[in-house]
Amino acid sequence: MELRHLRYFATLAEELHFGRAAARLNMSQPPLSVAIRQLEERVGAQLFERMPKEVRLTPAGRAFKESARRVLAQAEEAVAEARDVAAGLAGRLRIGFVGAMLYRGLPQALGVFQQRHPGVRVSLQELNSGEQIGELLHDRLDLGFVHTSRLPATLQQRLLVAEPFLCCLPATHRLARKKAIDLRDLAGEPFVLFARAVSPDYHARILSVCASAGFQPEIGHEVRHWLAVVSLVSQGLGVALVPQAMERSRLPGAVFRPVGPAVAQSEAYAVWPAAAGNALVGDLLAILSAAGPAGAARSRRRLAPAGAAP
Repeated sequence: MELRHLRYFATLAEELHFGRAAARLNMSQPPLSVAIRQLEERVGAQLFERMPKEVRLTPAGRAFKESARRVLAQAEEAVAEARDVAAGLAGRLRIGFVGAMLYRGLPQALGVFQQRHPGVRVSLQELNSGEQIGELLHDRLDLGFVHTSRLPATLQQRLLVAEPFLCCLPATHRLARKKAIDLRDLAGEPFVLFARAVSPDYHARILSVCASAGFQPEIGHEVRHWLAVVSLVSQGLGVALVPQAMERSRLPGAVFRPVGPAVAQSEAYAVWPAAAGNALVGDLLAILSAAGPAGAARSRRRLAPAGAAP
């Protein structure tokens, strides 16, 4: 059974006249008569009583009329929804993010995105970089924000942010009054660091940075969230190297200072399936790129503290 058969039936059921129905359908009467017979054969029941100047619905035809209308309406809704999704007016966008993105303009960009696309359902999941890559590969995310450029070939990436690491110190620390911190002065200090299992890239990067300064950091605490790093530092439980974005957390008791000599930068990437072709992804990335970290800085006071995965 084809949708055209249902359309022919619905039109004839309204007109109850083959000639008028054929005129509405922009076709001649004989093909319409053939199509209605084919439909009746497929249904296995006579739907119309045929008379010289008109037709009437049989009891089976009256019952079939309501069902046919529902099916046609659903088909039209499906077509309209597909068009809206293609135009970026409807659909869904499943986003994964590392917590530092909360301080890189992501919440503000999402606010603008939802104003432009009120019919789009956005869902957010805070996941570390490895978890996001797995979800993207299994089609459980449409877009991710990660801290690694090492990706499978089926994923596409765009560098969003490259910012320096800052030294995060307790406000009462002996080095806190300095305008800049020599990394070598942190030798012997307990470090708050990401667990290797949670973020192997960041764990290895911090170790490498310290090694380049001539020392092996003493790992005092290992955590899963950027805000947990800053929180432990603010309570005097160690020092840390954190992305510049975390300065916008404004957590009391923690201070942030530039580090010298220059260290490797913290990078954030947008990642999405290369074959997806989701127009919504491009729209959100354009908004995020236009706003940049400055947008996050202007709106940081509206941000509620939240955990941040590496």
